[in-house]
Formats: sequence, C-alpha cells, structure tokens
Amino acid sequence: MKFAKTLASVATLVLAASAVHAEDANPAVIFDLGGKFDRSFNQASFEGAERFTAETGIAFREFELQSDAQREQALRKFAQDGFNPVVVAGFSNESAMTTVAAEFPDTDFAIIDGFVDLPNVRSVVFNEHEGSYLVGVLAAMASQTGKVGFVGGMDIPLIRKFACGYVQGVMATNPDAEVFENMTGSTGAAWNDPVRGGELAKSQIERGADVIYHAAGGTGIGVLQAAADAGALGIGVDSNQNYIHPGQVLTSMLKRVDNAVYDAMMDVQTGNWSSGLEVMGVAEDGVGYALDENNADLITDEMMAAVEDAKAGIISGDIVVHDYTSDDSCPAS
Repeated sequence: MKFAKTLASVATLVLAASAVHAEDANPAVIFDLGGKFDRSFNQASFEGAERFTAETGIAFREFELQSDAQREQALRKFAQDGFNPVVVAGFSNESAMTTVAAEFPDTDFAIIDGFVDLPNVRSVVFNEHEGSYLVGVLAAMASQTGKVGFVGGMDIPLIRKFACGYVQGVMATNPDAEVFENMTGSTGAAWNDPVRGGELAKSQIERGADVIYHAAGGTGIGVLQAAADAGALGIGVDSNQNYIHPGQVLTSMLKRVDNAVYDAMMDVQTGNWSSGLEVMGVAEDGVGYALDENNADLITDEMMAAVEDAKAGIISGDIVVHDYTSDDSCPAS
C-alpha cells in the first residue's frame, strides 16, 4: 500500500500532464536502478522522453526504481492508470514485464535491453559490442603505454559483451596491447558505486593503463574522475559523457537509448506502433562513438580515419565483432 501511494504521488507531482486528445499517446517511463540522472543509461532514456515532450507538447509520467521489488508494481500501476506506451529501460525488468504485459493486452509496452515475447511488447536491444569495438580502436591508438582498461558494472553477459567488443577493437589495432578488465559487483548496487569505480580505475592506472573505458552506469562517473585525476583518458558510455571532464574523456560509446524511448512514444502518437524485436547496431546508427568540442583535440586525423574504416567494415560485414551473449567466449582476450 505504501508503494502504491508513493507511485500515485509521483504520478501527480512529476511533470504536470498536458491536455491530450483521446487518440494521443499518454506515455510513462520507468528508470532503472541508478536513477534518471546517472549521466549514462537512464539519463539517455530521460532525454528521449524529454525530446518527445518538446516536439509534441505531451507530458510523460516517470518513476525511478529504488529496489527490484518495485519493478512489477510500477509497471502494473502505470498500466492500470491508462498510460500508453509504458517504457522501461533495463534487462532486469523482463520478468515483471512478462507478467504485467500479459495482464494488459491493450497497452503497448517497450523494454530496452531486454526481450519479452508478447504481442503488445516492443523489445529493443543493441549491438553494444560493435560500438565498443570502435572505441577500442580509438583507445589503442591513443594509448602511449600499450595498456588500456575496462571497468564494468554488474557482472552479467551484457556487460561482458561490451568488454569483449572493446578488447577485440583494441587487439585488432595493436596486437601487442594489454587490456585490464574489472567488474564492479554481482548485484544491482554495482551500477551506482562511483567510489568503487574510482578504486578499480586507479588500480588499472597503477598497472600502466592510460585509457580506461567504463560500462558501469553511475559507477562509471568515478572511473572517469579517477582517470582525469591521474592524467589518463576515460571513455564514457551510453550517453555522450565527453563533457564531464573536457579534454580527459577520449570519446564515449554512444548507445542510442534516447532514440529507442523517443521512437516508442512517437510511434504510438503517430499510429505507427509495432511490437516485436528491434536490433540497433552500427548500421542502424544505434551505437557509435562521440566526437564534439570536448574531445576534438584528442582525436587525430589518423585515428578518425581508422575508426571510420572500422565502422565501414562492420557495416559491410568485413569486420565481424564477436557477440559474447551468443557465445560466452571472447576470442580476442
């Protein structure tokens, strides 16, 4: 009962609803553990929803999960209240969505980074390994020591997928390179522990790493801070994190979660909703690398040419990046 009241309060206080016509979308978005302002995965979801509101004038409702126990309750509450679509980010919501979406067959649901095989669910997944390969190319070329690092969040196959693609890109560029890998933990808390992220980054720097890529949500803020403090280079993830430490973040592996959220909301609004599995890779502009005024001086013409060649190779099929989630080995390791 307490949680239901909390959700009702959040639904009232967060973003006043715009007047909408009956046929208009009435979207809701649920942010995973780590919060909407993690400057990474969740924030990308928030930015996609914000873009929808900016373009349509239709507000969205939101809820930030504080525990795993809230997943099913949050989904059910939004569906009961008539929100459509209900969008949730994070593979950990698969079980809850499987249950709730079956209860509300007339509601459109979208899950990002997960797969739910129901006729009213859109499942959006990304080829993170392809984007990680690209930043691995840049890391290998930027490194002066030939040693680079990776810090993951929760130790799950999805994050191993990031790591494997990164290692493959590094080793394809510099076969003599050494890559250090650490995971933060085995529970959801691993996404929001910047202190631990900083400690892991420092240990890799002490071993000689001068470029460190994180795929760790809010924990990664500590990784980027530690790299900047040590005069090393960090690599951001999901959102463009180049601005966090201008000149000290080599690039960011962009994962267009914002586009997935925006598209889900807009497709309901325009009557173009479709369910099923969507895969977003380099070819679909679903993953890539960030270049802006904050890192332009770090990316040489030679590096740019190399990463664009790699991008073209992935799109053409000349470069095949290993997907750890389909085969839990990493040939480049």
